[in-house]
Amino acid sequence: MRSVDQGTTRKRKRVDKSSTESPIQHNGRKRAIDDTCDLPKPSPKRRQITRPTVPETSDNAAADNVDPDDPIDIWRRGGSWAPQYPEPDMDHLLARKRSSKSLRGLKRSNSGSSTTPSDQKPREEKSAQYRDQRYETLLATKGSFMIESKLDVTSESKTLCKNLLQKKQTFPENSLFRDDLFKSTCQKIHNRNEARVIQDISRLIVPSAESLATYGAKHLEILTESVNEGWNNSIPLTETRPQSDYSVGFQRDAFTEEQLEKLAPFIGEFLGGDLSFFMATYYMYFPFLACEVKCGAAALDVADRQNAHSMTLAVRGVVELFRLVKRENEVDRQILAFSISHDYCAVRIYGYYPVIDGKDTKYYRYPIHKFDFTALDGKDKWATYRFTKNVYDTWMPAHFTKICSAIDQLSLNIDFGVATPSESTGLSQGLESLARLEDPPSLLVDEDNNAGPTDTPATSFSKPGPAKRRKSPVKRPQQ
Repeated sequence: MRSVDQGTTRKRKRVDKSSTESPIQHNGRKRAIDDTCDLPKPSPKRRQITRPTVPETSDNAAADNVDPDDPIDIWRRGGSWAPQYPEPDMDHLLARKRSSKSLRGLKRSNSGSSTTPSDQKPREEKSAQYRDQRYETLLATKGSFMIESKLDVTSESKTLCKNLLQKKQTFPENSLFRDDLFKSTCQKIHNRNEARVIQDISRLIVPSAESLATYGAKHLEILTESVNEGWNNSIPLTETRPQSDYSVGFQRDAFTEEQLEKLAPFIGEFLGGDLSFFMATYYMYFPFLACEVKCGAAALDVADRQNAHSMTLAVRGVVELFRLVKRENEVDRQILAFSISHDYCAVRIYGYYPVIDGKDTKYYRYPIHKFDFTALDGKDKWATYRFTKNVYDTWMPAHFTKICSAIDQLSLNIDFGVATPSESTGLSQGLESLARLEDPPSLLVDEDNNAGPTDTPATSFSKPGPAKRRKSPVKRPQQ
């Protein structure tokens, strides 16, 4: 009996001692580790943070019901969040880790039987869900509407659209749209498939930003474009992944090193598949133009749905950036992105704008122009080309300046927690993770992480948490 009592006494002493001494210090004695099983275990995702000393009287703790590691209790007692935790309305903007299932889809298949990169779905497959008229209703449940708002777009944006349509531009001298070739060109692509229409006339409808830069438009060198490439780095809005026939945004080199540092918490390890509000592909930031080409019955309606989805994500990124720096009123009801849908003869041009009401944001579409460019012997054949070049030359530089001014207001005093792409570890790990991927692509972050019907683009669309919690990146005014 005496030996049993001594064993019991020793056990109690170990339990008491564990409050000040980590059980891992006793790893040579398995029993001591087992004795700690009844102790509360800290959350595996919560970082240990330093707090002011609080009297550890059990009576006071029971009376106040205070958990010293609970940020809610800290806020309730002090009226502010612990410095290690971001503001709740900012947390959903941080970069998100892609699930392993979805991340595996980023790798291009090396098998001999596969000829389609995982970021490029076949044309028919990528537009399948958009062919359903109910997709417009699905977008509406996410806060994106393919109509005009009752509040309307600003008069400033209306004037802008008129100027973009009318301002004079230069056109290619020798092309299939040359006066003596135009009618023959249109007859040859009549009732042909999308690939043929894209080959013959798409760049005469929507000129390539990078090609114009190559020909000497130096101010366009900050732009990058994607062709039939999935937006794998964008936080999803619906289960369908955007994959525009053509889209334009800003390249990484357009931003300064300091601006990229400030964006880092919201972009994460983009080469490794992190998702962001501010990116489309791993090399495109803040997209603002999309083009879809369709042929066949009700083809342009399908293209319009694809464009509405893509440009909602584009506008959402700008809104969330300006909301971060308390300047969302500057983009309210302002056109922030454009889309062009066309077939072998018809064109539809739209602008996209947010309507902001406090923390709630809805997205709408403004019809800029619809017409048949083959009518009247091609009188308006260059209208869309002119519009697009004016977007590049007139609207884009001012838009980029506004984005940069918002980024400049973000703080550098952030515990990033992830390696920046300039560090060898971040770059090599990102590329190595891509090299290890072998499974077929997945469109979603995770099947159980889909946005619910009540989610709106102003909220978190998928449930995976941020890559790592960081301090608030917004400069707070001095008290």
